[in-house]
Amino acid sequence: MTQTTSSAPPVAATSATATTTTTTTAPELTTRPGRWIDGWDPENTAQWESRGRAIARRNLNWSIFAEFLGFVVWQLWSIVAVSLPAAGFDLTTGEIFWLISIPSLVGATLRIPYSFLVPKFGGRNWTIISAALLLLPTIAMVLCVSNPETPFPVLLGAAALAGFGGGNFASSMSNITFFYPQREKGWALGLNAAGGNLGAAVAQFVVPIVITIGAGATLNLPIAGWIWIPFILVAMIGAARYMNNLSNAKADFSGSAAALKEPHLWLLSLLYIGTFGSFIGFASVFPKLIADQFPEFSSIAVAGTSISLAFLGALTGSLARPYGGRLSDRFGGARITMCAFASMALVTVAVLLTLPLGNFWLFLGLFLLLFASAGIGNGSTYRMVPVVFAVRGGGTGDVSTQRKAAAALGLISAIGAYGGFLIPQALNLSFQSTGAYGAAFAGFIAAYVMLLALTWAVYVRPGGLSAHKI
Repeated sequence: MTQTTSSAPPVAATSATATTTTTTTAPELTTRPGRWIDGWDPENTAQWESRGRAIARRNLNWSIFAEFLGFVVWQLWSIVAVSLPAAGFDLTTGEIFWLISIPSLVGATLRIPYSFLVPKFGGRNWTIISAALLLLPTIAMVLCVSNPETPFPVLLGAAALAGFGGGNFASSMSNITFFYPQREKGWALGLNAAGGNLGAAVAQFVVPIVITIGAGATLNLPIAGWIWIPFILVAMIGAARYMNNLSNAKADFSGSAAALKEPHLWLLSLLYIGTFGSFIGFASVFPKLIADQFPEFSSIAVAGTSISLAFLGALTGSLARPYGGRLSDRFGGARITMCAFASMALVTVAVLLTLPLGNFWLFLGLFLLLFASAGIGNGSTYRMVPVVFAVRGGGTGDVSTQRKAAAALGLISAIGAYGGFLIPQALNLSFQSTGAYGAAFAGFIAAYVMLLALTWAVYVRPGGLSAHKI
């Protein structure tokens, strides 16, 4: 690359972005202070093969790491909240549910503005900033859980700060979109999403271990926050040294405005609440469900420490997500989404019927099937979005249609994340009203059946959009 001496603010590339994939001469890439790149055009084959791929891969790697930490922080309270009573905190069941669910509410809301901040600050710069913001919830957690006399409103405020981790998904996905050519976006975004989702499983696996190591009769809850701070600092330093800002990354407010007027945006958002919302909602509340229904299995003693099997749910859902996309490529996203809802409904019926048996291993197995179904539905629903918008645009795949689809993906990912708040609160309402969770599970079954019917009626039923194998 050629290093220039200009320190002017980033400007959009012109001649570089006008090239096409048939161009055989790579446009010159220039860098400026602050690791800005001018002339970026991943659709230019020569540039992509000579320099672009390596740059994009390096940025993707650090993006995945930062987003992974975002999910870790987002899900910290799902396991810490369940451990608070054992550490001397006097909390009601309803208060614990609020500590579990408030990060999802804040994170889902932050995803909307986060989608537009990469073009404003630059992908590298915003990754540094968004990673630094993760220090706030981790340090707040350390301070709050150190004292059992901490008032509940203060605990709730600290848990709300964890929503910064949920917002990272939107900005990370937005950033990677600018780095990759259209033909490779799906794979890159899939890796980015899967890497982030795994953070939920890792948090739920690691935290129970570290808070019990050498703790004796008490829990060392502040360690749940301390252990992530060095990794956050590594993410900040790595982003600063190895990531880049692209001068031609521009916010697409008009594309978002156009997407909001499309009725299918809202239909697909409902489907995504059912799939991703179920994944993140059940992932956050799974440790609480195990602790309530099977307290003897809430933590398993292994070599002087404790392990919670709740992490298996988030892990299963994360690993299943790519298969939803792969199956959708073969059979159509709508059909796979419909199958996912059918499976989720049937499995939830089985959970409801078998809860009275008090069999933990049956409960765990059924929930892992539920997580797998939700994970597959995540991938298939996400895969439906660009196809639906292409069909609605006349199947031309023009720039306007692509812009609307890209904007819709960001908005749908934000709306779907509200399921992470709705599911814990539905379980909380059920418990407060009836003393059990059966009513909430019955409601989930009804919702999955309704979403299955909606998917069939709009996207699978003979005639209309079904002809395009969405």
